[in-house]
Amino acid sequence: MVLTDLHFTNFRSIRTIGFPVRQLSVLVGANGVGKTNLYRALELVRAAATGEFAQEIAREGGLASVMWAGERKTHEQPRLSLRIGLDSIDPDGDGPACSYEIEPGFPTKVDAAFSLEAMVKRETLTLMGRRPVPLMERKGPAIWVRDPAGARIQADNVLLSSETALAELRGYPEIDRVREVIAAWRFYHGFRTDAGSPLRQPARAVTAPMLDANGANLAAVFATLRHIRQDSVDLDEAIDHAFPGATLEVPIPERFASFAMRFADMPKRAFAANELSDGTLQFLALMGALLAYRLPPLVALNEPETSLHPDMLPALARIIARAAQRTQVWIVTHSQVLAQELADQTGILPRQVIRQHGGTWLEGLSQIGEFVDD
Repeated sequence: MVLTDLHFTNFRSIRTIGFPVRQLSVLVGANGVGKTNLYRALELVRAAATGEFAQEIAREGGLASVMWAGERKTHEQPRLSLRIGLDSIDPDGDGPACSYEIEPGFPTKVDAAFSLEAMVKRETLTLMGRRPVPLMERKGPAIWVRDPAGARIQADNVLLSSETALAELRGYPEIDRVREVIAAWRFYHGFRTDAGSPLRQPARAVTAPMLDANGANLAAVFATLRHIRQDSVDLDEAIDHAFPGATLEVPIPERFASFAMRFADMPKRAFAANELSDGTLQFLALMGALLAYRLPPLVALNEPETSLHPDMLPALARIIARAAQRTQVWIVTHSQVLAQELADQTGILPRQVIRQHGGTWLEGLSQIGEFVDD
């Protein structure tokens, strides 16, 4: 179930924007144009699937902090809306496309909520086609779904206004599948590399097919590739490309998994995770995210070039391109060098994020949501 398009309205610097999403999407631009807001809006869609939607908005400072910050017409009430399209709702990929949309708002006097808490005002899951068919519709407390026979019925679930129907409704195959796929997306904002970083700590010796969001199981991800899957060729090639002559040492775990790097200019000593430079550790964490035994349906990276020396960007681009052959990848970056490396290796054009009429926009995007060069 591949993400095909998105449409965001009134989210921070985004007035309204909609555009198609490819197998590899690269958004590049300067500070302050709204790249991260596009990333965060997509991450909020995942939060709707995991049941953390209201919590995530609270972490952003509350609903007032995430609403459109620019000018608006007199008496205009901004409505924040997040909508995505998915290519097929069926496991075999042959079924119709679908669309999920969520619209939060402020509480009313009758809502069981705190005064600044984000409420779900409207939420829909729709089968697309010549005649769209709503699978789930929510307006305030009322929730309507389709039963197995296709009849429109009211759901028995009683939800708080801050809870999402996508996360809470169970037993409806289409809704279950959409929730599971979106909840499996992974977002990596940049990894902590300070002395107390989880990356610098040993990980419990438990098979790790996928990297945690904070990278805490990185050593277990490497051990899984090296000793469970017994295939770390891509990982070893990536490290040699970034650090010529270096090797990654991953002992067979007992209670804990660990790793160390041995460099060509100091071959007699292996450097443990707590001794590695910030840039080296950041690169290794990205390798764990992109080369893990199993990749999520979508991997999103926000400014992955942080702490990396420019000479390492070709190696990073090569691994991103390889990961995009296994899953869908979304990249937000400041680095024109990384964007160009990805274009050279994949033939996919990076999209320049700009400000237009005071809001976030993409260069070459038409008002009907299509790229002129497509």
